[in-house]
Amino acid sequence: MDEVLRTRIDQLIKATPVLLFMKGSPQAPQCGFSARVIDALQDLDAEFTTFDILSDASMRQGVKEYGSWPTFPQLYVRGEFVGGCDIVTEMYTNGELKALLKS
Repeated sequence: MDEVLRTRIDQLIKATPVLLFMKGSPQAPQCGFSARVIDALQDLDAEFTTFDILSDASMRQGVKEYGSWPTFPQLYVRGEFVGGCDIVTEMYTNGELKALLKS
């Protein structure tokens, strides 16, 4: 990944307390996994920002490399990678996601 793209991703993640890289938008998710994470965040009344990785091929590839995670969605909280759909769903179910978002 080139340095310009890495910087762009880094700035986006650090500037946004809760950021979800997803397929589509919260109003129109383009995959079931993205929809599940959106549902969890909305159920917790979390304030979050999304980035539609389908709108930018270089960002889609760059975010995969940045987080060393091959799939989407990808959730970042306060600059730290939390996980994808399975991890976020598990954290939602056991209360860890709520605690993380409120801390």
